[in-house]
Amino acid sequence: MRFYWNIALFGLVLLAVLRATDGLETVVRPNNGSFVTISTVQSECTVCEVTGVNATETTCHQSRSLTPEQEVKLQFKCSKPIEQAFSVAITHTIDCTKDSCSPVSAAAQDLLSDLPRVYNWELTAPPKTSVRLDPQGKGLSKTKKPCPDGVLLSLSQSQSKSGPEELFCRGGPIEVLEVTNGAIVQLVVDPKTTVQPVAFTAVPLKGRTMEVSVGPRREVVLTRKPSDPECDVCTGGDCSNTERTITNADKVQLEFSCSKPQDVYTVKITENIECTESSCTPDAAEIDLDLFKGFKRTLTWDISLPPKTVLTLDFPESGLEETSGSCPDGFQYFISSSKSDGTPIKSSYCRGTSLSSLYQSGQTNIILEVSKDQDLPLTLFRANAAKRGSRMLTVTTDPDTKVTIRRDPHGPDCDVCVTKDSKQTCTHKQVLRDPRNVTVEFSCKTPQDYFTVEIIRDVDCAKTSCSSDILQTEYSMFPNFNRTFIWDLKVVPTQAFQLNFPEPGMRQIPNKHSCPDEHTYSVVTYLRTGPATIGTFCKEGAVSSVLVRYKGRMFLEVPGDRKLDPVDFKFSHGPQTDILCTVDLSTQQSLSLQIEKVGSDPNCEMTLDSKLQTKINVASGTKGKLSFLDCPNEDLQLTTTQVIECQDYSSCPEYLLTTPKLDSCLPMPLHSATWKIVMPEDGTVDLVSPTGTLKQSLVGQECRGPVSLHLEESEGVSMGDFCFNGPIQKVQAHTNISITVKTNDLKKYKGHFLNVSFSPEISETMIYRVTPDPTAPSLLGTPNWPRGMSRSSTVSWIMTLPRNYQALLHFPNVSQPKCADRHTSITVQMLGYEEELMSRREDEMMDEKLIVPYSFYLNMSNCVPEEGDFGAVTKIVLQKKSNLLAIVLGIAGALLLLLIILVVVCVMVKKKKQKMSNESSIYIGKGNIFRPSDRTFSKSRSDNDSHVYASIDETLTYGHLLGDGSYADSMSDHFKGIQTDSYHTFTGPTDTPALPTIKEPDLEPELDEYRGFLKPSESFIPPRPRTPIDRQDSLGFQDRRMVDNELYTFKSTGDFNTIRLSGADMDPQPPIDTVTEEL
Repeated sequence: MRFYWNIALFGLVLLAVLRATDGLETVVRPNNGSFVTISTVQSECTVCEVTGVNATETTCHQSRSLTPEQEVKLQFKCSKPIEQAFSVAITHTIDCTKDSCSPVSAAAQDLLSDLPRVYNWELTAPPKTSVRLDPQGKGLSKTKKPCPDGVLLSLSQSQSKSGPEELFCRGGPIEVLEVTNGAIVQLVVDPKTTVQPVAFTAVPLKGRTMEVSVGPRREVVLTRKPSDPECDVCTGGDCSNTERTITNADKVQLEFSCSKPQDVYTVKITENIECTESSCTPDAAEIDLDLFKGFKRTLTWDISLPPKTVLTLDFPESGLEETSGSCPDGFQYFISSSKSDGTPIKSSYCRGTSLSSLYQSGQTNIILEVSKDQDLPLTLFRANAAKRGSRMLTVTTDPDTKVTIRRDPHGPDCDVCVTKDSKQTCTHKQVLRDPRNVTVEFSCKTPQDYFTVEIIRDVDCAKTSCSSDILQTEYSMFPNFNRTFIWDLKVVPTQAFQLNFPEPGMRQIPNKHSCPDEHTYSVVTYLRTGPATIGTFCKEGAVSSVLVRYKGRMFLEVPGDRKLDPVDFKFSHGPQTDILCTVDLSTQQSLSLQIEKVGSDPNCEMTLDSKLQTKINVASGTKGKLSFLDCPNEDLQLTTTQVIECQDYSSCPEYLLTTPKLDSCLPMPLHSATWKIVMPEDGTVDLVSPTGTLKQSLVGQECRGPVSLHLEESEGVSMGDFCFNGPIQKVQAHTNISITVKTNDLKKYKGHFLNVSFSPEISETMIYRVTPDPTAPSLLGTPNWPRGMSRSSTVSWIMTLPRNYQALLHFPNVSQPKCADRHTSITVQMLGYEEELMSRREDEMMDEKLIVPYSFYLNMSNCVPEEGDFGAVTKIVLQKKSNLLAIVLGIAGALLLLLIILVVVCVMVKKKKQKMSNESSIYIGKGNIFRPSDRTFSKSRSDNDSHVYASIDETLTYGHLLGDGSYADSMSDHFKGIQTDSYHTFTGPTDTPALPTIKEPDLEPELDEYRGFLKPSESFIPPRPRTPIDRQDSLGFQDRRMVDNELYTFKSTGDFNTIRLSGADMDPQPPIDTVTEEL
């Protein structure tokens, strides 16, 4: 039974899988008037109609159209998601007449919601009939992006979609859309998005009718752009769809075929105003407030004006303010007129408060543009006309004098008129040249407010000699005008002239400033490049004269409301103006100079010995005559070159590089100075800064001081740029070098730049001696950085580190070549050490960081490159050393020393003990210490070792000094209990009253003997004391020479100083007869 259940379950699963591969299966019935088309662009996808008994037959296509009101079962087959493979288009038609639309409601049937859908409504309407569409819901809003709710409405006013397409999302302020015949409305819906049953409603719009009146002086023109929606305007049955003109009409009926003609039509209203010399008709610009209200209007007034008449325009409402842009309130005036000479004047104004009246002359045109939402005042402006006033002057001009009368051509319309040969010419500018009486007429009453007068007198002293008072002139012309008096002065080209000012002289002020008395003087000279102002002056100052070359101008500016009070200055001839300079280098055998033109002035001329040159070179030991004509100092570049040669380094003095002394007649500053150092073959050039140190200019370590030093090898390879105050103490080079110094003006520099000396040959090409700065990183670059070092060259930096500092080395920038011969090398080695901390070739990886604890060498050498360059930048940062290591090492060293001493002592003690056998000595207090069986001494004490003890019990001998019972506990076992091989005090009777006398040698101090450490027998185990003979030799006394030394050695060989060792009273001891030693 279970088997059959499994078979059934498998069948269900298989059926489900087959169903899943078939995709969506649904039943669809389009509404009446809805034409549905389902399509796909995927070749492997199809939409099938399922028919037949038990839905067993299918007809499949990639596109299928459905019949309205006919139910059909569809099956979608596709390996991809159906919402990505299929789309649905649902098309409707809305037919409108002038009265109604069918259907009124645009229904949106919600079918096939799993697929993306596009609902289309094609609208038809009679010509010139507009249709209102009311979107259902909460209005619309314009958009250019997809809508967040997945529903996008598209509106096109033409089926061809040639016009602009508008896009909307649901929700917004737009509640009505207006369309005409042929419009298409689309609703684009995303998959699984619900649509409202009704998208919008459609109603035909009725046209609008207006009644207007147009006066005899006015003209009204209505205009529609062809691209705007169609809307006819008709008068008395005469219709037009683009433009309609109305003139001199009373209560004319205008019929528009659209409901909102203000959205498609603009209105231009033109009125003529005619003026005489005293009045204008009409005298005010008044307009019907309701005339085309809501339309965008352009109002124009053409005002005619007779000659020599001034028009005054008054704006009573708010006034005007001139502008160059648009007005924010949509209310803007454009006023244009022409002057008497025909020059047009155009201005733009907004409503404002700065101007209440405007004055015009000649024909005037006023245009007012008003936006649709602006209301117009009843009176826009008033027009008044009046005859223009005039002023006449009689002028008498002097010889060689030119009078120019001018005004701003864009200023008020006031002309200056001059009659010549019975013909009057009027313009904004007149020039009077002939020495005669002239009548000048101005077309306004106050010409001094608009015109300026320029009086130019030409003084040419190059042809004839001139007296000192030639600058006097007639100052009485045009007394009320702004005047500028000009004297054009000229002498021969190679000469200068001088202007002399009377006491108390003149005071110079900044150019373009004016003087307190408003009498401002200026002096201008003419160079070949053009005029240049020498200075501007006022009365009463320290300047008594001004020297001008060849040609110049003197200006005096006086305003019209100031009484003229000029300075009585004089003219005189000046000196020759050629700049001549004799350069003598005959006494400076190693110095040469060069002068080069660096400016682009074609008028600058340089000569050497009267020959025109573009570059001057005065060789060492020679002379040259130089001249400079019209050459500004900044266009000339002066450089010097000096050679320092040493044949024998041991006899060459030290040189201080200072600014060469040049002839003071050279006008230009010294741009740079170069010294070429030639060294002996077995020598070295040493360079030291006068400030003590140098700094190499590198990226991140730029030189910003006033002096720059550039070093080069003799082959022109750069060694680098340097300046004062850095980590480099000295530079040594085993090559001829060139040193170039630059600063603002070398002539003014005090002091010297470098100390140059010579020393024995070095093995490297270059050596830098460097003391890094503890407060900041130091950068060091290889010669010719950022380009490569010379092939096979070497460079070394000797780094001296301050006390308690270590160096952290970085190599932030290293370039390695491909070597054809040998290898590049970068090595680091501490001074005094043979091992290298680092050594790298071009084919090895560089260490990013390296810590060097002491002063060190940094060496680099180049190979013979096949391609590429070798160079490096090294960054050095000093770090304070930690004291913890020194403390730890000190403690470890002390402990090691103590351990070594302890080991040595232990070894020596052990050897001493091994040397001692079972020898012991016994002292017998009474009787004979010699037993009968013992032999007597065959030798005296001084001849044998009878006085030498194998060991002494210190607890008995020095016990009162130890005072610590633990000492006995710390002793070895062989010292505990009954001791053998040791000395013990005998307290028994003695047989012999006297002891034998033993002769001992005198104690001599050991002289001239060095002992690194005390011998074990002299340190931890005291030596055996000498045998006591007298009372002071007994055990009841001790020699202080032994106890005063904590190693129990004799301090001196002086007299015995005894002390008691026992607290018991000592009786006189009988002499000892014998001493027995156990051998």
